[in-house]
Amino acid sequence: MSKQIFIFSNVWEVYKKGFKAYLRLERSLSENSVEAYLRDIGKLTDYLQATQQEKAPGAIVLKDLQAFVKWVGELGMTATSQARLISGIRSFYKYCVIEQICTTDPSLLLEAPRTRRHLPDTLSFEEIESMLAQIDLSSPEGGRNKAIIETMYSCGLRVSEVVNLKISGLYLKVGFIKVTGKGDKERLIPIGSAAIKYIEIYQNTIRCHQTIQPGFEDILFLNRRGKNLSRVMIFYLIKDLARKAGINKVISPHTLRHSFATHLVEGGADLRAVQEMLGHESITTTEIYTHLDRDYLRDTLQRYHPGFK
Repeated sequence: MSKQIFIFSNVWEVYKKGFKAYLRLERSLSENSVEAYLRDIGKLTDYLQATQQEKAPGAIVLKDLQAFVKWVGELGMTATSQARLISGIRSFYKYCVIEQICTTDPSLLLEAPRTRRHLPDTLSFEEIESMLAQIDLSSPEGGRNKAIIETMYSCGLRVSEVVNLKISGLYLKVGFIKVTGKGDKERLIPIGSAAIKYIEIYQNTIRCHQTIQPGFEDILFLNRRGKNLSRVMIFYLIKDLARKAGINKVISPHTLRHSFATHLVEGGADLRAVQEMLGHESITTTEIYTHLDRDYLRDTLQRYHPGFK
């Protein structure tokens, strides 16, 4: 390794360590997200070395980044992966500007390739009701599953949030629950009366009779062995209920979350409020539901307006 390359590698390693600390402490991102961002910066330094441009972050300009994006595209990286990569580069340069490593942000005008937006399947309220009707409430698992589905749809929870939902996070008398989302960020979410009803039934008639394994005393939803449920179990539960209800859509636990958000937006809910309830860091993520809403409006006009073609 030449002296110039050695200096280049060491300089970037220092900046990567600082960026890593920023992502952990300032952004409170998960370890997986932190590692993904660091891989993005690693690809940039790989490109600089491959093209013999041993530049420090402050010496890089927009044209360098545009050439980098073109380079990864020619190597076969998909448009979706390129867009994610650019997001990582932008986060890095935001950090550099904050720490005065750079005086300007060269990534500000860096354009991501256009990606086709895949709108997720959603369930109508009637379809969700049909799924709930398939649950056998005569069994302990049925009572638990009813509470799970009601809670997921009422609060728009991620599957990881429902399997880790704690009893200490329930404030049912005032109609709220506290969940821990991505990046270990906590948020309070309103919970509907139906979900409250079935959680209380589950707690008072089913869960109280279980033998709970040490360490799981505060976990709300338990399996037969007295431990928390797995994400896979929730996936199979929802797929099975959809099958029994005759719903021929691509269904997953996330479908209930999408349906929760879509129904709110269709009903006229403020997008910022939906963002807060979903726990999205960026409003851009939540804005997908405005597209769903437009499709819903167009479909409504086509069905019911005699002059719409």
